[in-house]
Amino acid sequence: MEAERLAEDIGVLIELADETGDEGAEREAREGVKRLAEVVEQMELGFLLTGPFDSHDAIVAIHAGAGGTEAMDWAEMLFRLYSHYADHQGFKLELLDSLPGEEAGLKNVTFQVTGKNAYGFLRAEKGVHRLVRMSPFDASGRRHTSFASLDVLPVLEDEGEIEVDPEDLRIDTYRSGGAGGQHVNKTESAVRITHIPTGIVVTCQNERSQHANRDTAMKILMARLLEMKEEEQRQQIGALRGNQGEIAFGSQIRSYIFQPYQMVKDHRTGVESSDVGGVMDGAIQPFIRAYLEAEAERRLGKDVAPS
Repeated sequence: MEAERLAEDIGVLIELADETGDEGAEREAREGVKRLAEVVEQMELGFLLTGPFDSHDAIVAIHAGAGGTEAMDWAEMLFRLYSHYADHQGFKLELLDSLPGEEAGLKNVTFQVTGKNAYGFLRAEKGVHRLVRMSPFDASGRRHTSFASLDVLPVLEDEGEIEVDPEDLRIDTYRSGGAGGQHVNKTESAVRITHIPTGIVVTCQNERSQHANRDTAMKILMARLLEMKEEEQRQQIGALRGNQGEIAFGSQIRSYIFQPYQMVKDHRTGVESSDVGGVMDGAIQPFIRAYLEAEAERRLGKDVAPS
């Protein structure tokens, strides 16, 4: 186990520093303690992940809300935030599909995050994210409020959990978008799959071949169908429980305020941070941890509630 190995290495370095006064060993020991704290925190978070798909990889989709270019720029900022977060966590991020805005930013972007408990962590980010700032696109320098939504799905390891009739699928191909010039895709490698009974549409254009795009699009479709199935089950349970169903925090989960002061606040847990730059650089684990802890407390409360 990494924690045990780190603890042993730190012990050896401390002994060496004490016996020889080696400053290099002392520095390594301090760095080891910092790394050990990070590993222990990850282990603690792992205990909070009890969902059936929490250990899976994640498919994340960001959609710009109303507000035109301002909202599209915010969607791109969020994409950068989660790219940084993936780097910090040692996750791999793969772009699956994107649609740029007319002037700036992204209308939407879909990407896969691969790593241990990627879905378990990132599902805490699902919902609407709100930005308040002085708009760089407003010549008058007025303060604007923008919204973008984040959708998070698990990557299914066993797609047999969802059965799809091939007759229910309409598969279209088209040319992938590009920067123009020599980068324009001359072949119809991008894929759009429509699930006719539900109207769900998924696209993928960032893989190298039509076959790979189709496989990835099917993966996203399966995850969306699973999400729909689970939501139907939750609604049925909620109807039976009446007003005692699950607590809903509302769609707006977090606000990022750049002006007139700097603050990021999670409306579900009350956790705040004045380090806006750090948060935008991917330091969102405190928000995720607080959400998972609150979720565990609610789950424990239901388990011990009298019948």
